[in-house]
Amino acid sequence: MLKPFLVFSAVILFEIAALTPTSTLAAGGTPQEPASTNPVRPTAASQEKAKKMYAMDCAICHGDNGDGKTDLAKDMSLTLLDWTDPKSLGGKSDQELFNQIRKGKDKMPPEDASRAKDAEVWNLVIYIRGMSKNQPAAPAAPVAPAAPAAPAAPVAPAAPVAPAAPVAPAAPVAPTN
Repeated sequence: MLKPFLVFSAVILFEIAALTPTSTLAAGGTPQEPASTNPVRPTAASQEKAKKMYAMDCAICHGDNGDGKTDLAKDMSLTLLDWTDPKSLGGKSDQELFNQIRKGKDKMPPEDASRAKDAEVWNLVIYIRGMSKNQPAAPAAPVAPAAPAAPAAPVAPAAPVAPAAPVAPAAPVAPTN
């Protein structure tokens, strides 16, 4: 019962997002480009807000933990990156991620400026990048056994030790009066 409702809600969200303009407006109402590098410094409050935004807008497709393995993604035949893997975002700049969130990509709807300010989207980029840092480290590669050591050079036998000479008995001591 819940799955059809989620699919229907996602489709409606995608349709609404596709109909809204996606440019960011400067103070005078003219379009402006976002910063080329991530201009925000995360705080506990900004990351908590990014976490809530992710849960509300992104988790339905990308998963609560960012692994991209959700029923909706499967139903829509989407193959999403596994953000829990540090290599998955390694080749993407923060600017690329910002643009994909802000403008949308393929079936992903854009995050409209009326729903999230640029600073909030930049914090969302930081939050998404942090998903792989919270995963346990990959197990260490097994250590190959060391090659057997070469046999040591033979040790020359020690010179024979002569037996100790017998000790002569002590001479008797005469009693003194």
